[in-house]
Amino acid sequence: MDRVYLDHAATTPVDPEVAEAMARVLRETHGNPSSIYAEGRAARAAIDRARDEVAAAINAEPSEIVFTSGGTEADNLALRGALKARRDERDGLVTSAIEHHAVIDTARDLERYAHVRLDIVGVDRRGVVDPDAIRDAIDERTSLVSVMHANNEIGTIEPIAEIGAICREEGVTFHSDAVQTVGALEIDVRAIPVDL
Repeated sequence: MDRVYLDHAATTPVDPEVAEAMARVLRETHGNPSSIYAEGRAARAAIDRARDEVAAAINAEPSEIVFTSGGTEADNLALRGALKARRDERDGLVTSAIEHHAVIDTARDLERYAHVRLDIVGVDRRGVVDPDAIRDAIDERTSLVSVMHANNEIGTIEPIAEIGAICREEGVTFHSDAVQTVGALEIDVRAIPVDL
C-alpha cells in the first residue's frame, strides 16, 4: 500500500524548481552579505531581491521584512520583542486557546519567567475566536494580542481584520501568525490592521 502524506501544513516536499534555485544560490552566492568585496555584494543583492519578493507578496515594505529560521523563531521574536518594547507601560498578553505551540508555549514562558499577565481566550465549537471575547479581554494593561490567521490543525480562518481593528481602537499591538495562509490566501498587510 502506498503511503499518503497528509501533513503538508507542517512541511511539504520541496518543488524541484525551488530546490534547484536554492542549490544555485548556495553554490554561487557564498559571500558575507555585510562585506564590501564582490562576493559579499552579490550575497547582499540576493538577500535584497528575496526581501523585495516577500514584501511584494504581502504588500509590505522591504524594510518591514525580517528573515528568521522559521515560524517558531519568528513568533518568539515577535512576542518577546513587542512585549519588551512596551514593558514599562503595559504587561498584558491576550491570545487564543488554539494557537500554535510556538505562540502558546512562548506566552506561558513569558507569564512564568517575565511576569507577563496572560489571558487565554476560548473559541466557539467551530474553533473560531470571537472578536468580542478579545475586546472583553483587553484592558489598560494589555500590550499585545496574538491570534493566528489560520489554525494549522483544524483549518479555521480567524477574523483577524476584526480583531486587528479592535486592537487599533484600544492602542494594542496585534500579532498574527500567518504561516499557514501565506501562499494559500491573499494577504495584504496594508488592508488588514496587523502590526506583526
